[in-house]
Amino acid sequence: PYYVDLDQELFLEASLHSSDTNLLVFVDTCVASPDPNNFTTGTYELIRNGCVKDPTYSSYYSPQSTAARFAFNAFSFANWQPAVYLRCQLLVCRYRDYASRCYQGCASRFRRSAAS
Repeated sequence: PYYVDLDQELFLEASLHSSDTNLLVFVDTCVASPDPNNFTTGTYELIRNGCVKDPTYSSYYSPQSTAARFAFNAFSFANWQPAVYLRCQLLVCRYRDYASRCYQGCASRFRRSAAS
């Protein structure tokens, strides 16, 4: 566990360890929950599909494309649970593949093919 005070800015970094240096890490979704086994009900979204949902969420520059840095202010759930658990989904794309999902940013709607 990592202990922080309420409203303290919490900095995180997710990194990919690979010998392929032409990869990019993108934070797609991060959800907080008071229950480490349930990330579907009673949760709080920090970012969803690349769209920031929490006003304190910020992404930061990383000198390595294989690392994603971000921060948000620490909070507590209304029912005063003693811990907040975080689950993030990251995407890995080819570096400078501007057609990839990593370079699209906030995707509030996904495109479907004409066949579906």
